[in-house]
Amino acid sequence: MMAALVCTALFAGLTLSAPFRTRQYGNGSNLPPLRFRVDGTFQLSIFEDLHFGENAWDPWGPQQDINSVKVINKVLDAEPKTQLIVLNGDLITGENAYLGNATVKIDQIVAPLVQRALTWASTYGNHDSSYNLSREGILAREHQWPGARTANMVQGGEAGVSNYYLPVYPSSGADEPCLILWFFDSRGGFLYQQRNASGDLIGQADWVDKSVVDWFTIVNAGFVATYGKTIPSLAFVHIPTNASQALQTEAKVDPNHQPGINDDYILAGQAQGWCADGANTSDCVYGGQDVPFMQALTSTPGLIGVFSGHDHGDTWCYKWDKLLPGMTVKGNGINLCFGQHTGYGGYGNWIRGSRQVLISEAMLQNLEAETWIRLESGDVVGSVNLNATYNEDVYPVTPNTKTSCPTCNYTIITNMPGT
Repeated sequence: MMAALVCTALFAGLTLSAPFRTRQYGNGSNLPPLRFRVDGTFQLSIFEDLHFGENAWDPWGPQQDINSVKVINKVLDAEPKTQLIVLNGDLITGENAYLGNATVKIDQIVAPLVQRALTWASTYGNHDSSYNLSREGILAREHQWPGARTANMVQGGEAGVSNYYLPVYPSSGADEPCLILWFFDSRGGFLYQQRNASGDLIGQADWVDKSVVDWFTIVNAGFVATYGKTIPSLAFVHIPTNASQALQTEAKVDPNHQPGINDDYILAGQAQGWCADGANTSDCVYGGQDVPFMQALTSTPGLIGVFSGHDHGDTWCYKWDKLLPGMTVKGNGINLCFGQHTGYGGYGNWIRGSRQVLISEAMLQNLEAETWIRLESGDVVGSVNLNATYNEDVYPVTPNTKTSCPTCNYTIITNMPGT
């Protein structure tokens, strides 16, 4: 009863959300460890591309945020066994943010989670950095609420912010993790409160930095050395790697073998629009700066899948198990998955939803996972088993359903009032 009262009080504060919360709940270290249920399962829900805060100066923008909260509530009502929420990038549309209250939208995003006493972990996307919005500010705002596990484990100006891991422990109560969740910051967007000599915003690199790749490699090797074995893992990063584009264009997405929407063709991945020397010009298509990250992913035994957002019109999973034309990195069987556009902010009018991932302790033995997309309508689409025969197994085609909302068109005004 006391816990319910606490959650009710917190939610009341969230819905009002006018006062600035002064209590710091920390970086999740005060939370109980993530653990498989007594039935041996662990489920997470991925909400991505929420894009809160668009057009705050007119009725359209706030209504989209209300619509997005409804999506979150509908999904969570339909998935009561969810143990962890992943907010996988583009929480806020930073281009529309006001400097004084840019991060207040976090309060609205996490309200349904706090109300249910759920815990969450975020990656940050390209729209989470802009002249009036910083990733550090978002992280600090998250930490003012109970349930936030988002962390910053890699320091340095080029690393980004949301790089960290979360261990998940077995249902037996043992203190040796049986699953590792990795979170990576693919950066992008614009540098906070910085302009060049011409007064233009300064772009930020949009790939996982080499310093983060080195950290990941060292820490993962430490797990192997400490526990004397490979620990299965999942990874989350907002912008997909070039491997996803190569699978889409060279291997081809088949609606029966890789069910899902495939409307963002050709999809946008890390390092697109950059030159190999780091210049960001219209003359370059792809600079290859995500190659070290792809090498690290494919060199990590036990990594079951990588889950991305960014491309709102792609919702498929593909097993990357070969060397694709135009690439230098060979896939090792890792599954690359997109989710479902969750927010009513952001481009596109595909029906909103959330990718679900379910793993059992038994599945871990074979590095398998189940995943499906729960739509705001309550329907389930794209249910697949990420097992040894994925890419070969046949599934029903995912319907390309659009929302019925006639006013939910994508709008970003970069020269907004007050910038």
